[in-house]
Amino acid sequence: MPLSTPVLAAGPAPQTPPHTGGLLLLIDGTPGLLTIAALGILLLLFLIIKIRLQPFVALLAVSIAVGLAAGLSVTELFGTVQKSDAVSLIESGMGGTLGHIAIIIGLGTMLGAVLEVSGGAEVLAGRLIRLFGERRAPLAMGLTGLIFGIPVFFDVGIFVLAPLVYAAAKRSGKSIVLYAMPLLAGLSMTHAFLPPHPGPVAAAALLHVDLGWIILMGVVCGLPAVLAAWVWSAWIGRRIFVPVPQDMAEAAEESRQALVAEQRAAGVAPQEKPVPLGTVLAIIGTPLVLILLATFSSIVFDPSTGRSVVEFLGHPFVALTLALGLAYWLLGLRRGWSRQSLETVSTASLKPVGNILLVVGAGGIFGAVLKGSGVAQALSDTFHDVGLPVIVLAYLISLVLRVAQGSATVAIVTTAGIVWPLVEHGGHSQAFVALVIMAISAGSIFASHVNDGGFWMVAKYFGISERDTLKTWTVLESVLSVAGFVMAAVVSLFV
Repeated sequence: MPLSTPVLAAGPAPQTPPHTGGLLLLIDGTPGLLTIAALGILLLLFLIIKIRLQPFVALLAVSIAVGLAAGLSVTELFGTVQKSDAVSLIESGMGGTLGHIAIIIGLGTMLGAVLEVSGGAEVLAGRLIRLFGERRAPLAMGLTGLIFGIPVFFDVGIFVLAPLVYAAAKRSGKSIVLYAMPLLAGLSMTHAFLPPHPGPVAAAALLHVDLGWIILMGVVCGLPAVLAAWVWSAWIGRRIFVPVPQDMAEAAEESRQALVAEQRAAGVAPQEKPVPLGTVLAIIGTPLVLILLATFSSIVFDPSTGRSVVEFLGHPFVALTLALGLAYWLLGLRRGWSRQSLETVSTASLKPVGNILLVVGAGGIFGAVLKGSGVAQALSDTFHDVGLPVIVLAYLISLVLRVAQGSATVAIVTTAGIVWPLVEHGGHSQAFVALVIMAISAGSIFASHVNDGGFWMVAKYFGISERDTLKTWTVLESVLSVAGFVMAAVVSLFV
């Protein structure tokens, strides 16, 4: 097994039939298990949409309810105090998933924070605008979002890059939509399709796929999708005029000044000389290249010391640690940062990550319970009888969950748990399963609307009315989703 392969610390329990000793066994056989699965998903949507329960709590509650209803015993779900060495489904689902992705997300988040605070985004956007010219500034914004979106979260990317959009729109006198939509397309594509973002990393861990394949298929499916979104952006940006929101521009400047003050207080000295663009690109590209090399070294090379070294350096943990070390040195210490300032920036960046990790971990619990109770196998048999390809089912399930409850992360981890048995025993290649993950990711961004926090973030930051946000951002996400899925489906015919 290549070192870049996700290894679950304690995988879900082996497939077992429903247990008659459960507390709430409702109906025997496959029909009963399918009923439990349907009711569980409806309950999840009800808790998140109507009750407004936090997704982590909702997923955990539904996992327990589904497990008990399907016939799992309390001991199987929670373990016992007497047998401390026995691993319960909840423990194995949570720990097995987070054991892999927590490290990747943590390292990736800190890497993005150092790039953000050092001014890498401004350098990237400024150089691209000079390269393409003011006339093609929307394309420069799109490329900025695409590149800078790899190491930073979607909301952070908007916060950092929105002032650049304001400036470009103000200089040209054109609609802010013309500049914001390409940027958002780049940020959204990387967030949905590429590591180290939580969705694709979590799905890779749940479905046991090398991150190298996720990166490769993310690029193959994501680039055509973002190109389609840029074409849409150019068309809609000339038909809907939205002026630069002066209040948000002023607030952004105040936030920028406050950030500079915080950086000075933390020992981060402002630099007159901008960060070299090559340095920014090298730091972002280093982990991607190393992970890809490790993934495919096992295919190209025979076992050897050289291959072992490549696989070691390309393990996601090692590759991201090396990239973070480069960022600390090249963007921090060499530019006057103190060691304390690096620690402050890194620690502050991890504060928003807790909620994401808990939701992803709860998704792992849900998948483990579905499998351990026999519900997943019943779903697999039923889906197989339907006759639709697994990649289509994965997309449709993810799409429905996304539109219904709004959270892309919940849609991804829930769908991954449902389709797990469809790919586990299907004899599929790593490349094919990676494409299934791309379909899940594509479905998770379809039709962002009023139940999605990203919808309101776009409307707020760029001063777009709710109606125009539906016409621009919601359609943009749908274009990305459909184009990404079409690419995944087409490529799956050849792998």
